Order: sequence, then structure tokens, then C-alpha cells
Amino acid sequence: MSEKNYDVIIVGGGPGGLCAGMYAARAMRKTVCLEKFLTGGQIALTGDVEDYPGFEHILGSELAKKFTDHALKFGLDIEREEVADIYCEGDDRLVRCESGNVYRSKAVILSTGGTPVKLNIPGEEDYSGKGVSYCAICDGAFFKDKVIAVVGGGDAAVEEGTFLTKYGSKVYIIHRRDQFRAQKIIQQRAFDNQKIEIIWDTVVESIIGDDKSVTNLRLKNVKTGENSDLEIGAIFIYVGFHPNTGLLKGQIETDENGYILTNDLMETNVKGIYACGDVRSQLVRQVTNAVGDATTAAVAAEKYIEKLEDKLAQRV
Repeated sequence: MSEKNYDVIIVGGGPGGLCAGMYAARAMRKTVCLEKFLTGGQIALTGDVEDYPGFEHILGSELAKKFTDHALKFGLDIEREEVADIYCEGDDRLVRCESGNVYRSKAVILSTGGTPVKLNIPGEEDYSGKGVSYCAICDGAFFKDKVIAVVGGGDAAVEEGTFLTKYGSKVYIIHRRDQFRAQKIIQQRAFDNQKIEIIWDTVVESIIGDDKSVTNLRLKNVKTGENSDLEIGAIFIYVGFHPNTGLLKGQIETDENGYILTNDLMETNVKGIYACGDVRSQLVRQVTNAVGDATTAAVAAEKYIEKLEDKLAQRV
């Protein structure tokens, strides 16, 4: 257990965190990234990536390694730490970890991401990246001319179901209730789309496939108890997404869904604390905007630290 001093602390080692670390370290700031699991975040668990500029096709794990290696090249420290809480002491920002170690800095960049809510049914983990997805923008193009299922009844499920008709030959939206929770205008677009068929009062009990990909869903009607099989080529699950903001509850301002509110400099309401990527309130959650956020956050943090140093120099 010890206290370690840095200029910048980054919490979370996904694409945003690694990009912020690269920029901060390249600016000659002593920078550490605290990540409890593997660096790369969700992208490291993704199969094929075809929507990151400069790479027509790359494995998610390979892209995550490139992010990591690039940041390390410029001097970023990466520590395997689980963060317990973040607090302020004057101009210092402190991050306490479950290990007992405390990291002290002038600026903290939060890149803690979020977690899709899973159905926790047989086959879901087995076919993740092989037809099971939680992001239509990321993976929809892989299933051109396939029959696609979408699970959920909120804005995201119905809106993404409509989006997926650009690729799929047919899209089933499966919802456990007899009406959607989505906004009426979003619902109407789905109702008007001839490629969409809605399966009401139904849950997915298991995901079935072969050695390569998903082939079927086992369904259950919650009113009649009747089981049925549905042949599909992919399933997109939209039953919720949790931003990882539990560390800062009560300190950082969030929107009604728990996403951190920032200004255009990625500043939160707490001076010296910034946020980037999926944890931030914004329109889309893609690798490209995560690294864009991170670039802004790192540059803004550098300017913030410069002002603090100038203030300290004037006192002396």
C-alpha cells in the first residue's frame, strides 16, 4: 500500500482511456491508466471491426493491442487496479484503489465505459461475436441479407431494429410485453416498415447455433407458455446499458440515465475531472467518438494543469 504521484490519472483502459493516456504522456505529463481487467475495453472482446478509419478489417483484440502498444510507446504507465473511490483535496485529485494504493494527481480522466445488460440465457456467451451483438451500428453490416432478431421494447431496441432493415432481409423485434416503451414516433416507423415483424409477449429462452454462428432462437410466449423456434442469422440485444459511474455517485452530475454530463472540453462539474467515451452523455457510443472525446479531455487536462502550475509559480 502506497501513495503514488502523477500529473494525470486515467480511470479505465478502453480505447478512450488509452487514447487519453497517449496524448497526456506525449505531452510529457506523468500519466497512469488504472484498469482492473484487460486494456482495450469492450473492443478487445469484439470479433471483426470494420468501422475504424484506416482499417478496412481488423480483429477487435488486435486493435486493442495496437491502442495499448501506442500508448506505452509514449510512456503511459498501466496499473492493474480496481478503483474504489475518487475524492478531492484542494487542487489535488485522489484515486483510492481496492488494493489500498492511493494515486494523487492534478487531473483525472474518467473512461470507465458501460456494460450492456445481458439476457443471461444459454448460448448468449457462447455466440457472442458469432451472431450475438449489442451494437447495430458496429455489427449490422456483417449480417447483410440475413434474418435478424432484436430483443427489447425501448427506444434503442425499436430504433436499432429499424436501422437493421438496411442490412437484414427481415427483422423480428421480440418483446416480452404487448406494447413498446419506445417513443410513439419511433414505434410508428417500425410499424410502417414492411421488413419488420413484431413478436409480442415473448422472451428468448436460449440461443442455438452451429460451430460458426447463431442459427435459431428458442422462444416462449409468456401468456400461453407455448415454446417455438425461430430461424435467424443474428440477434441484437437491447434490454439496457449501464454506464459505469458508481464510483462517483453524488459527486458528478449525470443525466436521467446515469451518463456523465460534460461541456465541450469534456469537463465535468468537478474541476480537474473529465469524462470521455461511453460513460459520457452523448448521441452515439462508438470507438471513434471515444477517442475523439479522449483527445479533447487530455488536451483540456494539460491546459488545466498548466494554469495550476502558473498559479503556484505566482504564489512563490
